[in-house]
Order: sequence, then C-alpha cells, then structure tokens
Amino acid sequence: MTTPAAGVRRRRVRPAVRVPWWFVLPAAAFYVFSVVWPSLQGAGFAFTDWDGLSPVRSFVGADNFRRLLEDPEARSAIGRTLLIAAAITIVQNGVGLLLALGVHAKIKSRNVLRVMLFAPAVITPVAAAYLWQFMLTPNGAVNRLLDLAGLSALRQDWLGDPDIALWSIVGVVIWQYAGYSMVIFLAGLQGVPAEIIEASRVDGAGAVRRFWWIIRPELGPALTINLMLSVIGGLKLFDQIWVMTGGGPGNATDNISTLIYKNAFQFNDFAYGIAMALVLTGFVAVLSGAQYGLLSRQWRK
Repeated sequence: MTTPAAGVRRRRVRPAVRVPWWFVLPAAAFYVFSVVWPSLQGAGFAFTDWDGLSPVRSFVGADNFRRLLEDPEARSAIGRTLLIAAAITIVQNGVGLLLALGVHAKIKSRNVLRVMLFAPAVITPVAAAYLWQFMLTPNGAVNRLLDLAGLSALRQDWLGDPDIALWSIVGVVIWQYAGYSMVIFLAGLQGVPAEIIEASRVDGAGAVRRFWWIIRPELGPALTINLMLSVIGGLKLFDQIWVMTGGGPGNATDNISTLIYKNAFQFNDFAYGIAMALVLTGFVAVLSGAQYGLLSRQWRK
C-alpha cells in the first residue's frame, strides 16, 4: 500500500558550497597595491613639509593640521563647504521629490518630461559649468531674459558679486542633478502598491494625507540613497566652482576642494593640501556614515 506522500517527489537539498577564502586574495592584493597602499603613503605626506617636487622632505608632525585650524581662509572654506552641502542636499532632494511626484502622475507627456528633466544629469559637470558661466555673465542670457520679461531690476552680476556668486553655483548644481534625484524617487514611487493608494482614496484620504502616511514611508530607501549622494557630492564639489569662478571673486566661493588644488598645485604646498584632503575625507566619512546609520535605522522601525 502506497502512502499519499509516496508519489510526491522529494526536493533534493543541495549542501551549501563554501568558497575558499583564498579565492579573494588576487583581487584583494591588487586593491591593496593600487588603492590602499598609495592612499596611506599619500596620507603620510600630510605630516611632512614636502612641496610636491623636491626629493627632500622632513617630518613635521601635526603642524599642517594646526596650521589648518589657525588659517582663517581655511576655516571659511570649511564653513562654505558645509553650507554648500546642506543647501544642495535640502533643495535638490526637495525639487527632485516634487518632480518625481509630477511625472509619476498619469499625464500623456510624462515620458518626455522624464527624459527632459533627467537630461542635464548626463552632461559632464565641466561642460555644464562653462555653459552657465556664459549665461550668467552681465550681458548673458539670464540677464537678457530678465530684460525681455520687464524685470530689469533683477539683473545681477551673478558670478562677480561676492554675496550671490556662491548661490549661483549652488543653483547650477541643483539644476543639473535634481533630475538625478527625481529618477531615484520615481523608482521608489513605482514600488508603492497601487491598491493601497486606491483604497486610501476611496476612504477619503486627501493627497497630502496619502503622501504623508502611505507614500512617504515607502520612499525611505530612495531618500537614504539620495541624501547620501547629495551630501557626498556637495562636500567634494569642485568642477563647477573652479570653472565658473575659480574660487572668486576674492575667496567668496572657495571651498575645501578648491583650496586643496590651489595649495597643492599652484602654491607648491603639497603637504598642506594633503592635510586638507584628509580633513575633507573625514567630513565625508563621518557625515555620510552618520546619516546612513540614522536613516536606515529609522526606516527599519
């Protein structure tokens, strides 16, 4: 007599395959040789007085870091770096979220709008910076459009005025990468079950309540990624600043990245530049790591 289970094919359980750890050795050795060791060797120069050219260098301990703390120009650049990162993170993600909500709606032109809004993100930062540098000159396209619109009172020397030059650069960065944030938010929106949205609409929930209580929690992973990318990008911003203003007028738009370049390659103060680079690396690691830890723990609740 056969039992009911006799005709059921038993599923074979394959034993877990353990990959020998020494398989990793070739890739790890190459990574250590090409990345880790040069990075450590370069970081060691921050504790010397090397000018980047001379074969002679002396150990000076933490003098370069003490000099960094005492240098008012460096302190101002650190403050601008943090300000740029904060402004880009908040505004870029806010605009990106609004754009994602707009193109996620069922409108006929949504696919065309997605392409147009994402297009600036594929332009190289240097090319975009040169484009906007030309448009933001006193006789450039921006001021001419203001004249045509009857808003001549709003004409500005966008890159020559120390009070607004930094914000002009921030605006260009947001213009270029808001579409990038939009795409990541859009991927998160498309993962929200349509049945839940429809049920909340039937229950009488308005657009604001639907977003806050249903859509927002589902955007946690997308928000975490966007915030990390924008914080890191804002902290190490260089291309747009260097092309559009070179850190000027005066030092009004200098951040840590531009000071690293100036000290290392223009003033031949290579060790001091490396010390600044280590400080920038610390900012990026601490701020991005803390942000990721806080957000990921919050969305797991």
